[in-house]
Amino acid sequence: MGIGRNLSERKGRELRELREETNTNTNKSRKNRRQRPRKISIGQRLFQTCNQVFASTSPGIVPSPQHIEMLLSVLDGISQEDLGLRPDMPCFNTNKRTPKITYLHIYECEQFSMGIFCLPPSGVIPLHNHPGMTVFSKLLFGTMHIKSYDWVTDLPPHISTVVKPSETFQTSDMRLAKVKVDAEFDAPCDPSVLYPTDGGNMHWFTAVTACAVLDVLGPPYSDPDGRHCTYYQNFPFSSYSVDGLSIPEEERKTYEWLQEKEKPENLKVVVKMYSGPKIVEN
Repeated sequence: MGIGRNLSERKGRELRELREETNTNTNKSRKNRRQRPRKISIGQRLFQTCNQVFASTSPGIVPSPQHIEMLLSVLDGISQEDLGLRPDMPCFNTNKRTPKITYLHIYECEQFSMGIFCLPPSGVIPLHNHPGMTVFSKLLFGTMHIKSYDWVTDLPPHISTVVKPSETFQTSDMRLAKVKVDAEFDAPCDPSVLYPTDGGNMHWFTAVTACAVLDVLGPPYSDPDGRHCTYYQNFPFSSYSVDGLSIPEEERKTYEWLQEKEKPENLKVVVKMYSGPKIVEN
């Protein structure tokens, strides 16, 4: 009986020690779980970066070079898989004569907006501007033709860069622009940035294949604040002449006249909410 009592006491002591050790390990595990940083979504990381980049900017004010590189770096690391996009999704298919564009809205505030343009094959976002904006874009997948322009501002003051059409037609003036980009791009490729007065502020997109483009605008369009989206028609440089304006023959293809026009009637953009993780502002 003495041996049995000692054995029982030893087992009881071992059991208490085992329970204490288990409780200690459990508490440590809980503490580690509390201390382990929570993994944030790609969209949340992009939001936090944009918050920092555009915090002290305003229309026409470009973020600092360090902030631009910061945002470009984040965009460069984003893939179509990160955002849950696939070329076989319904928004990238079309059986209509005029392909429909889908815009997936991620987030928008007064300082910036984030979204994804989904273009089926042959889908077109016509030539338009970005007044006072700095715009970052990342082609996530597909092949896209991009043509972009900036206004010509470096000619002598006495040389006009504006053509006034005949009053008979009551159309808007035409202004001279320089072609900045006119090429096809295949994903994956580097993200791009355009500025209020440089880098191809006016552009149009034509989808060669199904394409997805992640767009960040700072600040976003705002009709009340005068940041309207203006559409343009382009004309070859040789279509019009201006006294004193002479461009060497070999350079004329890089200059065109742009004229404001109404939003194209066949432009169909469907806005949908992005179905990925929600953005947490605080």
